[in-house]
Amino acid sequence: MSFSVGEKVVYPNHGVGIIVEISTQEIDGCSSRFYHLRLSSTNSVVMIPISNALQVGLRPPIDREDCERLLQRLSENFSSPPSDWKDRFKDFSDKMRTGDVFCVADILKTLTYLSQLKPLSFREKRMLERARFLVVSELVTSSSYSEEEINQRVDQALQEACHKHRQQLAAKKIARAASAS
Repeated sequence: MSFSVGEKVVYPNHGVGIIVEISTQEIDGCSSRFYHLRLSSTNSVVMIPISNALQVGLRPPIDREDCERLLQRLSENFSSPPSDWKDRFKDFSDKMRTGDVFCVADILKTLTYLSQLKPLSFREKRMLERARFLVVSELVTSSSYSEEEINQRVDQALQEACHKHRQQLAAKKIARAASAS
């Protein structure tokens, strides 16, 4: 997949950016072509080798239909994460690196739920903030809604997911109690 100057793209773990230039650079005697990507979040420019773009996960933003699917996914129940924060953090870090906004949405709702139960570790709190930023920025880029409207819709979806998860856990507890008696 190739991109052109002016095109919006998503760079995994960094969010949405715009291709501002395509250049050829000579590095160690080899000529390589690069995308110059201006990241919307920091206004910094990152050079990504075109030959590596697919491997690093550079991709176009989701389309409008996927926006609704993403919001729906955010509102769905989820499986309980590993209880050990180190295992959870490694699993979530791997998912964040994929650049798949649907995986990032799963991390967002799980960490949102956990943050309601107890304070998150510093690293998980930063990951929660990063996941929210990535989901919201892509939804704003790909939909016709404002950032304020997207934040409201994301909050509502997360509330629904957490409510469904609490209901599922309560039902399991009742079922265990019933089978024990």
